[in-house]
Amino acid sequence: MTDAVAVKDAQETLAQLISQDDTLKCIRCGLCSFTCPTYRAQLCETEAPRGRIALLRAVAEDKLDPSELFAHKFFDCVLCAACSTACPGGMEVDKLLLEARRGLHDAGLLPAPLQRLSANLQTTHNISGEDNAGRLTWCENMACRPQGAAKEQAEVVYFIGCVGSLFPTSYSIPQSFVTALEAGGVDYALLGGEEWCCGYPALLAGDHALARELAQHNVEAVRRLGARRIVVTCPSCYHIFTHDYEHLVGDALKDVEIVHSSELLAELIGAGKLKLGPVDMKVTYHDPCDLGRKSGLYEPPRSVMRAIPGVELTEMASHHADSLCCGGGGNVETNDPALVEQMSARRLAQAKDAGAQTIVTACQQCKRTLLGAARREKSRVRTVDLVELVSKSLEAGQN
Repeated sequence: MTDAVAVKDAQETLAQLISQDDTLKCIRCGLCSFTCPTYRAQLCETEAPRGRIALLRAVAEDKLDPSELFAHKFFDCVLCAACSTACPGGMEVDKLLLEARRGLHDAGLLPAPLQRLSANLQTTHNISGEDNAGRLTWCENMACRPQGAAKEQAEVVYFIGCVGSLFPTSYSIPQSFVTALEAGGVDYALLGGEEWCCGYPALLAGDHALARELAQHNVEAVRRLGARRIVVTCPSCYHIFTHDYEHLVGDALKDVEIVHSSELLAELIGAGKLKLGPVDMKVTYHDPCDLGRKSGLYEPPRSVMRAIPGVELTEMASHHADSLCCGGGGNVETNDPALVEQMSARRLAQAKDAGAQTIVTACQQCKRTLLGAARREKSRVRTVDLVELVSKSLEAGQN
């Protein structure tokens, strides 16, 4: 394909997906810029939501040719939806920007790092590129193998996600959660190598066909177990299950309830099924974008923390719907890791200002990103996942 043909193809694809009316809804007030983590990090107008919308409008009006640099502006967005929350006109800016990614992907303008990510998803069915049969490696050093590892039927499927399954710094998250599941008497099963990526990274790369393929496989794997519930520790998995699977695979999961780990933990605690001991710790909570702003789950994690004796919760300056993105979303870690470092440093600074010893989050990717920020700054502020905090409380409850 020649460059001229590629440019024309990109223009036509974007025009089909994004109408001029979509871009004209932006009144250019700039409120989105103040909330946008990439703009705040780089102070570049084309890295702000209204700037990106202006770029789309220029292409739609045939005033600008799409290029690799043009595409880079859209794949540097963390898709945190802070812009949509701030927009006085009610524009769903993040959805518009996601559609732009789809058009750029279909036109062959996917950045090289994301091409490699897509190749991993296609060949190994996970983001790491490792053998997918190793999805249970995280439990090899546990004293007892998880009860759900060998089950062929169960009421609940624990869908772990790529980061928790395959990134060693996150192994403690599934380890902690299965401990809580077993302490609470939950009948659960693990998919092991039959668990494929949820499809969200493919969706964020604009590859809907690949996302659909991954989703269909996961639906079939869950169906074989006869589960009535899917529980996830990953907010991105939660978001695609609850917001996108219906569009990707129809109503195949209509009778299956999707719950986040924080919701199930709050349920078990409320029913008196978990014996929690004291954990003396001053914490602040980081709302993951996919769980909070994009899915509306703010209270379950906080109710779990308030139920643990000795835990003192203090909020950061930006929290709930106004929470700052840590930089870990939108595939940006793959596409532009230096930009992620700038965003995560801002969030770590807010945690320090809150006077907390520990940042608690409910996302393995947020944990990795904030740990990286603390390591670079040699900060003593720790980051743990909510399920790790619960596991620590369960240990104290046994003493």
